[in-house]
Amino acid sequence: MQVDDDKDPQKDGTEETSTDKLTPEANESIEAQATPDTEEVTPAITETQSKVKPGPEATDEDVAQATDDAEDSLDDDDEDEDNSRSAKVIRKESTRVSVALTEEVKEEAVEIDEADTSGATGTAHDAFAWDAIAKIDNRYSQEEREAMEKEYEASMTNIQEAEIMSAKVSAIIDGDVILDLNYKSDGLLPLSEFRDQDIEVGSTVEVYVEQQEDDRGQLVLSRRKAKLLRAWDRIRDSYANGTVINGKVISKTKGGLIADCGGLETFLPGSQIDIKPIVDYDAYVGKTMEFKVVKINETIKNAVVSHKALIESDLAEQREAIIASLERGQVLEGIVKNITDFGAFLDLGGVDGLLYITDISWGRINHPSDVLELNQKVNVAVLDFDENKKRISLGLKQLQPHPWEVLDDSITEGSTVEGRVVNIEDYGAFLEIMPGVEGLVHVSEVSWSNQPINAREYFTVGETRNAKVVTIDRDDRKMSLSIKQMQQDPWDNIYENFSVGTRHTGKVKNLTPYGVFVELNDGIGGMIHISDLSWTKRFGHPSEFTKVGEDIDVVVLEVDEHNRKMSLGHKQLEENPWDSFESVFPEGSYHEATVLRKDDRGAIVQMPYGLEAYAPIKLMRKEDGSIAEVDETLTVKVIEFDRDQKKLMVSHSRYVNDIRREAKDTVVRERREERETTRKAVKQTNASNERSTLGDLSAFEQLREQLNNENDDDEK
Repeated sequence: MQVDDDKDPQKDGTEETSTDKLTPEANESIEAQATPDTEEVTPAITETQSKVKPGPEATDEDVAQATDDAEDSLDDDDEDEDNSRSAKVIRKESTRVSVALTEEVKEEAVEIDEADTSGATGTAHDAFAWDAIAKIDNRYSQEEREAMEKEYEASMTNIQEAEIMSAKVSAIIDGDVILDLNYKSDGLLPLSEFRDQDIEVGSTVEVYVEQQEDDRGQLVLSRRKAKLLRAWDRIRDSYANGTVINGKVISKTKGGLIADCGGLETFLPGSQIDIKPIVDYDAYVGKTMEFKVVKINETIKNAVVSHKALIESDLAEQREAIIASLERGQVLEGIVKNITDFGAFLDLGGVDGLLYITDISWGRINHPSDVLELNQKVNVAVLDFDENKKRISLGLKQLQPHPWEVLDDSITEGSTVEGRVVNIEDYGAFLEIMPGVEGLVHVSEVSWSNQPINAREYFTVGETRNAKVVTIDRDDRKMSLSIKQMQQDPWDNIYENFSVGTRHTGKVKNLTPYGVFVELNDGIGGMIHISDLSWTKRFGHPSEFTKVGEDIDVVVLEVDEHNRKMSLGHKQLEENPWDSFESVFPEGSYHEATVLRKDDRGAIVQMPYGLEAYAPIKLMRKEDGSIAEVDETLTVKVIEFDRDQKKLMVSHSRYVNDIRREAKDTVVRERREERETTRKAVKQTNASNERSTLGDLSAFEQLREQLNNENDDDEK
């Protein structure tokens, strides 16, 4: 029979169904493959055998014709699409039967010709020597048959279900592969299951035995399941023993790649692709790579693989070899692989080393990227290494001589240098004379003035300054610089320009709780104490009187050349008003005052002529018992005046008490005057009336009682 090479196995229903993952249900899915309807298979085979059974006069042409008729009948019965696979199986069985019977007919025809056919009568069918055929079939005894069956059974391979076995390709017919397992029946698999492998007759493949016999007595095999089980065995072995497996990257997913390892899909995280960060995952899709299994899940038959682990294992061997040969001071070539704020990591050929920012250059740098670039090749010296922690410290500047060793001999004490400000601290600024050579300008060497200098406000990183070398120590590699010594010291002739009592105008440079710092000239300044700001006003802070940057007139009160200090005054520009205040504000005098400010202890009130006085809070109580408020004007009494201490104390309560006492004294005085007038009137009446009547006596008695009551009130 001719094989149709153009038949598409997908159209015949034999295309392999792909499986993404071998899950616990995968075994059942593989075993539960589709089985075609076999109800019509047995009758069809019987009919086929009856058609190809030769008669006594059958020739080769008759057998071939019978075979073709059987195939035609099978083709007619193949109209039902659901029974297409059954028809194919029958077609293959009929082919095998026809070939076998053709050979058997040729052999037995000779024997039949020699047999006795003398009694044959009737038609050709009836004339066939059926007894001769039966005699041939019965040429073995029952014991011989049983012995041969046992020998036949012993020659067969012992096949168990759910096992993977090797099979030999015995034939490839019409898109199907017939497999010989040395079993009583052959296996049949679609050719589509071998798309990943080139096979031919005689090739050996592995298959999974699903059933020893199905309803038709055929062997049920699966190569796809055998591949999945073998793939899972390899994955488990890689996880347990660290063996390497191959896989093909088939797609990209979130966070990594999907790799097909022998038919099983595994996950390759992005961090496990390579030892360096990977940005473009698409570049790996379609590549075949080697992996190590780093994690498996037996329940869902899933695995996580790593390509990075293979690279790291190779690098570990190289690292061990490199570290074993390291020596301090050894010069190596490295490639800059990463740059951070604190340094750079260099690849030394399988092992990484750290180059700290302080070991990159003898001079100060803000960031390693100022000197280095990624993938740049540089020679570095090994400074230190730790074999246990696999850490290597590298140095770049150590390959060059120290700048202090090649510093120009012309730089000595008293010489002038130019430097760039590279660092600023509270105590001063560092000037870089040349890379690796720095000098310190202390805040005390910035200006001749004793006024405090804020280095962070005076200097700016990166600016260039000229300075004079004050001290230099080449052995300790230290240098101190001065900016103020670039100019003449103004204190050398201080008495000529700023003698005591002279008046000047300066600029307010700083304010403190106790005074005002005034700059009179470059490097020359002094302080006005807060008590020397005004004769008449008291300030809680100098900011109430002036501000930084304002001009102010001052008088030189005292000069201390040794300590380079100067005392200034502002109120001394005017005459001391306290000499005349003693007569204006004597103790006990009353004055109108306005409350300027107050606190829990007292209040400051403004007296006439701009003079400020102090009043304890308890002495600011008014007649109604309340305390006087700010901006309230009231009369106060001077209770203390000290010209030397310039102190004036007043009280409103004392004034209120004085007013009350004065009012009471006035009432008493008026009553006494009235009583004296009444007595005089009585005396006059008595003198004019020599004899008194009873009525007059009564009136006189009332007058006497009135006088007595008035005397009692006065005593109270």
